[in-house]
Amino acid sequence: MVLSKSGNYSLVNEFILTGLSRRHDLQIVFFLLFLFIYLISLFGNLLIISAVFHNERLKTPMYYFICSLSIIDLCLSSDIAPNMLLNFLSEKKTISYAGCFVQLFLFCVLGSTECVLFAVMAYDRYVAVCNPLNYIVIMQKKTCLGLICGAYAAGLLHSLIETSCTLQLTFCDSNVLHHFACDFPPLLSISCTDTTINEFVLLIFSSLITIPSIVVVVVSYVSIIVAILKIKSVSGRQKAFSTCASHITAVTLCYGTTLYVYLSPKSESTVEDRSVATVFYTVVIPMLNPIIYSLRNKDIHRAVKQMFENKI
Repeated sequence: MVLSKSGNYSLVNEFILTGLSRRHDLQIVFFLLFLFIYLISLFGNLLIISAVFHNERLKTPMYYFICSLSIIDLCLSSDIAPNMLLNFLSEKKTISYAGCFVQLFLFCVLGSTECVLFAVMAYDRYVAVCNPLNYIVIMQKKTCLGLICGAYAAGLLHSLIETSCTLQLTFCDSNVLHHFACDFPPLLSISCTDTTINEFVLLIFSSLITIPSIVVVVVSYVSIIVAILKIKSVSGRQKAFSTCASHITAVTLCYGTTLYVYLSPKSESTVEDRSVATVFYTVVIPMLNPIIYSLRNKDIHRAVKQMFENKI
């Protein structure tokens, strides 16, 4: 810590992270577990990105969005996992003040963008299932690019506002974050200045990102399910329902954990519960998304197989 100009208290220049557990006997177990999850996430997302870039058959709107999701998941897990893994093996689990806010900014950009992108992907599937004859006209390449750029713009704007507000806080009484990464709730909880405005901004802007996205997803998938029920072929309905169930699972995990961490009342959730929820959408979900959205897809299978055959 360093003394403030007034000399009355000390300001924080680094944060101590308590991690997922303080039990020393679990640190190696957690390290091996999350190292495995992180490597699977890297491999799965890189595989999808490579397959989409190297196969002309995958140059379609759906795969543009899936590729964008893989890029976000790759960056999101890489923003959080390396420092978390390092801290599992370190006696002193710290992150610098600047490093904390860089991690926080990227985390907010990528997490917010992913929330919006899920809504974009749901809309894409709605058009494909409910309006297939006009799909090519509606989902043109420039439209897809505009939707992807719009998702990133929303995430960037959200992160700039949230991070800028958090940077105005003073941390003087404590530098211990009861978390495994830098996030808004634990930072607000240890600030020695009034956080009322920050909590209000966090609530409003998190709601503006998540609530409209959830509405789009729900309306899209309800319309898709109604359209599927009209399919006469039993095998066709089963295949469509299987795909929808997978997508809804991924979306529910993402939105459910996000709403719990940022919009649930403090009195109804503990620090440990919020940490576990954060683990899901920063480390676990980036590993699950490639499996749910892509690796079960026959087109992806063929593209990956062809890519390896060409290299061999």
